[in-house]
Amino acid sequence: MRPLSRLIPLATLSLLLASPVWAETLHYRAQLTTASEVPAKSGPGTGTADAMFDTASSRLTYTITYAGLSGPATAAHFHGPASATETAGVVIKLNGNLASPIRGEAVLTHEQAEALEKGLWYVNIHTASNPSGEIRGQLVK
Repeated sequence: MRPLSRLIPLATLSLLLASPVWAETLHYRAQLTTASEVPAKSGPGTGTADAMFDTASSRLTYTITYAGLSGPATAAHFHGPASATETAGVVIKLNGNLASPIRGEAVLTHEQAEALEKGLWYVNIHTASNPSGEIRGQLVK
């Protein structure tokens, strides 16, 4: 009988014995409110952001719904890295029709995915009355 190493090349054997890397889809959600803005605002605007991140493809897909804003959305973004009490630059600018619901997708870099995983991204929707943001929510698993 031949030794196992002669039957299966060493490179193949090491691949078979290596721990598999499993891809997964992670779900994130944010509750968007005026009180979550930094600094806090007041008003009836609310919303939700639902996002799915596929770790194999690094693709983020999202749906953002909102209502009660002071006027039409003039801009919408994912921002980070920042905690819920901090502000940060735009990570992903949402283009096109900003009427609710906003749907889209983006491919994230490794650094962006790490910040998202750590809970350091937020969604912000801007209006003419609130150009720095009217409603905001931190994305959490």
